[in-house]
Parts: sequence; structure tokens; C-alpha cells
Amino acid sequence: MRRQVRAWLLGGIACSLALSAAAENPRRRPGTPQATPMPSGEPLQLKLDTQLAPVLPLRLQLHSIGAVVPDRWRVLDNLGLNQENLFNPYAQNTLKGDKPIRGHEEFLVISGISDTVFEPRHVITPVAPQATNDPNAVSIFGGDRQSVFAQTFTLGLVYLKGDTTFRPPDWELHLTPAFQFNRVEVEENRVLRIDPRASRIRRETFIGMQELFADYHLRNVSDRYDFDSVRFGIQPVSLDFRGFLLQDLPYSLRLFGNRDNNQWQYNVLWARRLEKDTNSGLNAIHRSPRNEDIFAANLYRQDFPVVGFTSQLLLAHHSSHENDEVFYNRNGFIERPASIGLEQGRGFQVTYLGANGDGHFGRTNLTASTYLAIGREDRGVFTARPRDILAGFAAAEASWDFDWTRLRLSALWASGDDDPFDGTANGFDAITENPIFAGADTSYWMRQSVPLVGGGLSSRNGVLNSLRSSAMHGQSNFANPGTMLAGVGSDHDLTPTLRVSTNFNHLWFADPTVVEVARNQAGVGRAIGFDLSTALIWRPLMSQNAVVRLSYAVLLPGAAFKQLFPGGHADSLLANITFSY
Repeated sequence: MRRQVRAWLLGGIACSLALSAAAENPRRRPGTPQATPMPSGEPLQLKLDTQLAPVLPLRLQLHSIGAVVPDRWRVLDNLGLNQENLFNPYAQNTLKGDKPIRGHEEFLVISGISDTVFEPRHVITPVAPQATNDPNAVSIFGGDRQSVFAQTFTLGLVYLKGDTTFRPPDWELHLTPAFQFNRVEVEENRVLRIDPRASRIRRETFIGMQELFADYHLRNVSDRYDFDSVRFGIQPVSLDFRGFLLQDLPYSLRLFGNRDNNQWQYNVLWARRLEKDTNSGLNAIHRSPRNEDIFAANLYRQDFPVVGFTSQLLLAHHSSHENDEVFYNRNGFIERPASIGLEQGRGFQVTYLGANGDGHFGRTNLTASTYLAIGREDRGVFTARPRDILAGFAAAEASWDFDWTRLRLSALWASGDDDPFDGTANGFDAITENPIFAGADTSYWMRQSVPLVGGGLSSRNGVLNSLRSSAMHGQSNFANPGTMLAGVGSDHDLTPTLRVSTNFNHLWFADPTVVEVARNQAGVGRAIGFDLSTALIWRPLMSQNAVVRLSYAVLLPGAAFKQLFPGGHADSLLANITFSY
């Protein structure tokens, strides 16, 4: 025991002498402070006036100990801890931007999405004017069974130059092509093609371009990286929180940035919508953009009027110059002008003034939007005289969380036109809506297009009774019956991977006058009916990389729906599987 103690003492003395010699070595690195011995038994004391040596970059620190690292992104490589896995988006992955592929600041980010949809449904379907497959069918409406299968593959490529996570990239290049195969089967002739001799089964493929833009970082305006940037090309645009006014992938030029530590954000935008492929909904860049201009500016304020709530003011102007244009879709049906009323082209100028908010007041989550549309169209849908546009819109959705359950209340109002022949158009319509609201595409009313003469009461992926020929190709129409909605819903997280969502909405016409004129049918009521839907959402990996959704929706007809579509059956089943990389 004594020998061990003696060995420890001698070792300690030797280490002390070695450290003292190193401290007095005149060849120590310049600028490195010399160690100061601490008196025995005294606590450590920090001197505020002590001059500390500058902290060297990690690359130089590792070089000083004999490790050569080209940049900070490859530290694990040099330490022998590289665990790169190109097939795992959560492991270190050069294809997901975890390492530069060129130099020290240029990165590549690759993403891929497989979206599979199978949708059997019952949709109100007119009998073809030439013939029907059922010799006993003498009604206006025929077989309503349809089925849709669509497989879409989307590839996202982003090449960017940047230094850190907190500083915006110096520039970015985005390329997102998409490929879709779809198959549709219906019961009636002349539903899928204008030619009644065409098959009642349609199979098609299409390749579209969903994003193609460059983003350039103009400048930083603060040490917290408040910035100004410009973006040009085909890019995603949403003018409000829920997609009520415009949510699309148009060709656009956008100036955007933030101020005051990101408490203020702004956007200034010019855009032209692209024509869509009729059967896939993808951007058809081989066609010329729409002959219209969209100008918009919005301003966001974080934590106003309370912490946790974001407020937005919006000014948008939609100028359409499609007065004399005649456009037929890919299946041969006329889209512009709409086959309703005078069937003449229209041009219009409309300005939207909007106020939106999203966030929470205490435990109440709230999203709200209001719009006032003012402008003028050179002729109406039902009259050749010019008409002034004056219409309004309001929507709100509130929710409350209770452990694993969220309860929701939804309300929406869009004004209707009470006289389609006078000089004022009072029906509210959006530019291109895609609302994430009251169940969104789980809802029958928002998922399906309900026809009415040459237009639809509701367009696919829309909530407004706009009477457009279609959401993709049609023009905004301010001679419409308007929409009212009141709904309740709930989300239940039964397990970390399984959610059940329910939505119960009641729909009305704000004013059915335009519907009566379009159908030449008096006494149409206001109640469209109850839209009931439920969805199971399963995320087996507890992430968005794999999502399976199964939903069912049914529209229980009200007085107006029964008058317009006697005996109509409206329900749909949706199976959707999405894989993301």
C-alpha cells in the first residue's frame, strides 16, 4: 500500500513539473494566455478583465490536433463516425442537404412523393343529349356511378448556396416535375369526351411542371437576418392562411422579406395562372399562360393583437382580358366562355380587400378571413350590359384541444346575386380557391363537382357556388347564388399513429335567384343539405413519410338539392396512400 501511495505522489510531482515547463515554454502559440497557478485551498475566481484568446474555427482547432477537415459538415467523417444512408431521409444524407456537394456552401436537396388515389363515387350526371346506354332512361339525369384511379409521382430538386441554418440561402433553384396516370370509368355517354361514341373508360398519362423558379437573396437588413429576396418562375402562391382567395402554382414574380426579428413579413406579387391539364390538374406548360394579370401585396404581423396570433392585411387585383377568347378543354368541352346565360366572353377588373388571422387566443385556436370584392365587368353572364362588382366573404374556424381530442366549429358566408340582369353583380367568387376548411377534400361538397347546366354549383376542391365551367379553366363568375356553411367537426388521436376525423356541415344558397334563372325553374329553396364525412388517417412511421387515408362522405339533400336533382344520390369513398422521401 505504501508503495502505491509513493508511486502516485511521484507521478503527480512529475506531471506538475511537466505542466510548469510547458507554461514557461517561450515557443507557446502567440496570443495564448499563460496559465496562472491557483493557490491551494482557494476557490476558483473568474476575473472579468482577463483577456481571453479568440475561439478558433472548428476547422483550425481540428487541424491543430492533427485532423484535416475540409469543412464543418464533414466532422463526423474525419472522426470515423460517418453514418450516411442515402435511402434514409433522417440519417445523415447528402441528397437531403446534410453535406455540400460542391465547395463548402452548395447543397442539393432531393424529395420524392408517390400519391395514390382510388375513389368510387356517386355524382349527379346528366344524360347525354344524343343517347343514353339505358333505353328506359327518360330523365334529365342518368347513371351516377363513377370510379377514379390516379397515381402521381412528384420529384423535387433544389440546388442552393448557403452557409448556415439561420441565414437565408444566397440563391436557390427549384425544379419539380410530376407524372400522373389516371383511369376513370362512368356509366353515361359523353361524360368523359364530347364525342358520344367514345368509350366510357378513359386512361391517360401526363407530365407537368409544378415548380420551376429561381430565388435570389438580395440583402440582409439586420444582424438577425431580416432580409429581402426575389423569386421568379412557376412557384406555389397562397394569398391567405387557408386558400380562400388564391392557392395555385402560377407563373409569377415575387418580392418578399421580413423585418424586426421576423415580427413583420411582406409579399409583393405579380402572377399569371397557367393552363392546367384537364384530366390530371397538373400545370400544362406547353400551353400559353392565361390572358390575365394578378397583382397582390400582403403584410403579416406576428403576435398581434395577442401573443400567438398572426394578423394579415391583403390587397389583390385580378384583371382578366379573356373577352373574346374561346377555349375548349382536352376532352372537347367548351370552358371559356361558360356554356351558361349569353355564352359570351367577359373581361373584368376586380380588387379584393382582405383581412386574415391565424393563431390562438389562450386555448382557443382561431382562423378567420374577410374579403370585400369591388370592380367592374364589361358584360354579365346573363346580360350584355356592364356590371359593377360588389360582393363580400367571411369565414372562421375555431377549435379547442382536450388531451387527445380537438373540437372544431366552422362558419362561412359568401354573398349571392339577387338579380343577374341589373347593373350590380353581388355574387362573391375567388381567383382560384383551394380551401383547407371544414373538412377540406374529405367533404363531399368540396371534393366533387356538382353540375348545373353549363357550370357547376360547386367546383372540385372548392366550397363556393360559383357556377364556373370548371375550377381549372373557367373564369370568376360574380353572378352566382352565394354560399352559406355552418359546421362542426372533431379530430381524435386514438394512438400516436391513428387519427379519426369527422365533419358535419350544413350548406345553403345565400340567394337562389341565379339558380332559378339558370335552370328556368321557379321556387328553388335555399337548403342544399347536410354534408357528412369521416376519415381514418394512419401514419405507421409516426411521420409524414407514409400516410394512409380512408374517408367516406355523403350529401343528404335539402329542399333545394331535391328540387334541382330529384332522386339524386351523392356519396363518395376515398382511399389515398402517400409515400414521401
